[in-house]
Amino acid sequence: MPVAHFHVPQGIADDHQKRSLLIQSSKSYSAILQSPIERVRTFFVEYDPKSVAAAGEIVAESGLSATYFTAIVLAGRPVAQRRELLAAFTDLLVDILEVERTLVRGQIIEVSPENWGIAGIPASAMRSAEISEREARANSNYP
Repeated sequence: MPVAHFHVPQGIADDHQKRSLLIQSSKSYSAILQSPIERVRTFFVEYDPKSVAAAGEIVAESGLSATYFTAIVLAGRPVAQRRELLAAFTDLLVDILEVERTLVRGQIIEVSPENWGIAGIPASAMRSAEISEREARANSNYP
């Protein structure tokens, strides 16, 4: 379920930086949420720097970076995990894209498991099936 979007002005990241951000953020997301990496999705979303303002200035004219990220998690994640995500994603943007920390913004969006779909099935139902499967394995004689 973990999904993140990194909104970045066009032209501040080369292909190597984009790749690094996507891979490292996926690994961080997986580790912080203790979620299989196969479930993680990260997106690098570029926007026209003439179409956004930061600190009251048009980014294309000021040279300021207006990086922003959203991280979507299922509701109920501990506050400590959400705070760790905010810090980790901010650090990655600062370290990889060399953007000014004070201009980085981010948001954790909690989504109810009933409102998140995985293969067309609500996550709440998927969770129930996974929990039942784990319990059945634990109660059986087979690993």
